Amino acid sequence: MRWFNFVAKKLHKRVLQLGGNPLLPVALGDDQHDLGPDAVVDPWLQALWDKILALYPLPPGLEIISPDVRLPPKYTLHYLAEDSPHPDGGLLQPTAPRTVPSELHPFPARMVSNQRVTADSHFQDVRLIEFDVVASGITFNAGDVVMIQPQNCPEDVQQFCQLLRLDPDRRFVLKPTEPGTSLPALLPQPCTIRYLVTHYLDISCVPRRSFFELLSYFSTNELEREKLQEFSSAQGQEELYSYCNRPRRTTLEALWDFPHTTCAVPPDYLLDLIPRIRPRAFSIASSMLAHPDRIQILMAVVQYKTRLSKPRRGLCSTWLASLNPEQGDVRVPLWVKKGGMKFPADPDTPVIMIGPGTGVAPFRAAIQERVAQGRRGNCLFFGCRQKSKDFYCQAEWEELVTKGFLTLFTAFSRDQEEKVYVQHRIRENRRLVWELLSSGSAHVYLAGNAKQMPAAVAEALQSVLQLEGGLSPSEAEEHLTALERSQRFQSETWS
Repeated sequence: MRWFNFVAKKLHKRVLQLGGNPLLPVALGDDQHDLGPDAVVDPWLQALWDKILALYPLPPGLEIISPDVRLPPKYTLHYLAEDSPHPDGGLLQPTAPRTVPSELHPFPARMVSNQRVTADSHFQDVRLIEFDVVASGITFNAGDVVMIQPQNCPEDVQQFCQLLRLDPDRRFVLKPTEPGTSLPALLPQPCTIRYLVTHYLDISCVPRRSFFELLSYFSTNELEREKLQEFSSAQGQEELYSYCNRPRRTTLEALWDFPHTTCAVPPDYLLDLIPRIRPRAFSIASSMLAHPDRIQILMAVVQYKTRLSKPRRGLCSTWLASLNPEQGDVRVPLWVKKGGMKFPADPDTPVIMIGPGTGVAPFRAAIQERVAQGRRGNCLFFGCRQKSKDFYCQAEWEELVTKGFLTLFTAFSRDQEEKVYVQHRIRENRRLVWELLSSGSAHVYLAGNAKQMPAAVAEALQSVLQLEGGLSPSEAEEHLTALERSQRFQSETWS
């Protein structure tokens, strides 16, 4: 819990030290609360406005806008005549880039291959996908991430347009309601409704409270309006959580449940109602030294069940998995960002990498990079369910072991009666781990799922420090913290 609202508490403390006087006690929102951060933020905001109005009353003739008043949209859509000239080309046609690719200027990379690396009988579909980034200006190192801008599937786009009674081929230009408001950078001008819904509006995200609040203004159906108002009230947050967050209901599915309201939504409000599709980050699983002008990712296709009849699917992973480069020229908008993990510059420094599942992706890049530079001292702990079903890159690892470039420890959790994980292998090989840490000044890296695994691995490393290094439990914990501070123990986990 020491990291809970760490930045907020640190900032609050610092402002107090500088002589600030709080108008209200600090409010610490909690994502894990059943009602989310709103459980704390709602009453705090109300108290804040009351306090501000008491200190600074409104000038005569001005009054607070009633919550019943619908504010104007941020942009208005101006439809073009159907016979107006069409601009040439699209955003994703390969062009000579003027700048290094970024979120505002992604590079349309050609997908080279899309290979499933788990057995067909395995429940999890994992892909090794390769992109061609020749002439893009993209460079990267092991530990960096590639950002990919996904899009909605054609079936969902069609359903959305039918629900809102929109012509997908209708063209429009956006105009800001307030002078000086900049236009969305990633939307071409003019644009079609189909492009807007496919590439921009996140109709697969779980809608937030503000979505239902804005939707309630458009409702002409009393029953629907009452439900929407309940979902957008402070008292209705538990009900909203049960309806939306727990089953992971999408924006499109929510619109289906309010048909009378949905067909009354003015197109001008689409960009206020639905957030834009955010890019997804993937650890790069290859090195430019081994694969020049290529980027590879190791991606699990996200699919799971909730109480809703239709399985939940990850927007980006489902879209990428559906692309087949053997059926034509497939382009994916992407750019590269610096990652959080930095590998040692000294060629003699050994590395211990702990990467169960797709957590092995950044370590594949690091190993390829280090092997290309002739570096040995690469130690990998890899874990998965079954050797025959999800041992990613097995042949590659075994070849490197044979050549003396890699020391490999595997944990196949379901291949025997008792489950075996990477933390068990660390404990079993504690002498080697201790030698690398104490004599070789090894750097330790951890990547993978953020549930129980990171804590279990930290415990295993502390146990190595105690049993082999003779440290007490508190000394072992302090030593591991010191390794983190000195960047000799780095982790990158995700939920």
